[in-house]
Amino acid sequence: MSTKPAILLVHGFWGGAAHWSKVIVELARKGYPALHAVELPLTSLADDAERTRKMIAQIQGPVLLVGHSYGGAVITEAGNAANVVGLVYIAAFAPDAGESPGEITQRHLPVAAPNLAPDSDGYLWIKADKYHESFCQDLSDDEALVMAVTQKAPLASTFGNTITSPAWKNKPSWYQISSEDRMIAPANQVQMSGRLGARKVITLAASHASLASKAANVADLIDEAASDTAA
Repeated sequence: MSTKPAILLVHGFWGGAAHWSKVIVELARKGYPALHAVELPLTSLADDAERTRKMIAQIQGPVLLVGHSYGGAVITEAGNAANVVGLVYIAAFAPDAGESPGEITQRHLPVAAPNLAPDSDGYLWIKADKYHESFCQDLSDDEALVMAVTQKAPLASTFGNTITSPAWKNKPSWYQISSEDRMIAPANQVQMSGRLGARKVITLAASHASLASKAANVADLIDEAASDTAA
């Protein structure tokens, strides 16, 4: 009998592992006992990929990587580990070799680009009073407030870090596009998902925070990917 892989969830900029909370509950209800969520330092792509590789190495057996937002760049860089069986991108960056999230962003600037502000230490924040409309306009005021207050800012320099050997060229992939995304332009998501050779691409009428606003749909895609890799 085939065994479904362990699932490792990788968050993006302006949030931590807890952004996956609703998806975690949905996957647990589907009977996934081996769920993991990495907490990234967001200090550089190299640091974040290394932290993810270490998590992968601690998991026995096959692993399905799931990346949201910048987490897609992380799984692209870290996903060549031998026990990684697939990559799921949730409104995420899926760069090619030599590409950075910043370069991709410049191709079609997202609606909320003006709402980002650097601090004196080099970290890049979403302005707190603009977080709801920028990141998660389809969540409640209360949920948006918590996300805004607990946001985890990346070092701005991380945007310029480039991919070396993209794992999606060697591993099967799945992609979820958010058609109402204000943080990664939907046109960029369409372009990136189109070149993956993905086994499945779905589009949700969701904000950048589809993992929270459309958690059931996101969990269904992850479940389908996990079942596919186990088949």
